[in-house]
Amino acid sequence: MKMQPIFSRVVVPLLLSLSVVVTGCGAASTSTNAEGKSGSAMTKDQGVFTYVASGEYQPFSYFKDGVLTGFDIEVGNELAKRMNLTPKAVTSPFSGIIAGVKEGRYDAAIASHAITDERKQQINFAEPYYLSGGQLFIRPDGTTSTLDGLKGKEVAVALGTTHEKMAREYTDNIKTYDSDVTALRALEQGKHDVVITDSVVGEIAIQQGLKIKKSGSPLSEVQHGIAVSKENEELLKQINEALAAMKADGTYQKLSEKYFGRDISKKE
Repeated sequence: MKMQPIFSRVVVPLLLSLSVVVTGCGAASTSTNAEGKSGSAMTKDQGVFTYVASGEYQPFSYFKDGVLTGFDIEVGNELAKRMNLTPKAVTSPFSGIIAGVKEGRYDAAIASHAITDERKQQINFAEPYYLSGGQLFIRPDGTTSTLDGLKGKEVAVALGTTHEKMAREYTDNIKTYDSDVTALRALEQGKHDVVITDSVVGEIAIQQGLKIKKSGSPLSEVQHGIAVSKENEELLKQINEALAAMKADGTYQKLSEKYFGRDISKKE
């Protein structure tokens, strides 16, 4: 009988056993969910909740003195805390955020995405975290007040938004920006005739001194949600539980009133 070398009989089984241990170590992070139960939040980096926002959507996400802040950022940090994960907020142009979540570059997007059937084909959404809708904004001397009135006007929108899709149904004379706020500033400077953006964003810009005005009736009523990969059902579940707990104990309302003066998860 041929004797197997000692190296093969001892080292190979040892390597195999080590490979089992290493294989079992993935990006899963053991966490405690909103109900105090232990769970496994599947995050790309162990123990870290990496979420993305545009960083150009004041007051939801923006830079102040070089620090990323805003309503979406504070919501993301609070969710991470309740899932027993370390928050890591990163930024990306809005138009590429959904693809980044789908491809696993981010664990989630907390970026004021309107929940649409088209987007739901690519990613999953947590329960809505606020309500708002599209609105026309014009300069003080402007007169456009309806979507039909966009014909013959130059319209500015943020690239990849539902507002861009809405505008293209009425005109081809469209200028796109990576930021709604940049579009509103360009409107004030006379570069465009109309901007379609979220009513809350435009209202905040006006409060901060931008010389524009809201025009016409709200164009839509939209639910906004946190986007998560379709492959990550466990993380989606824990986000929903943490968000529900935030609303139940008043944390959500406190954050909302800080930035908007009211609870934006409810109708005005």
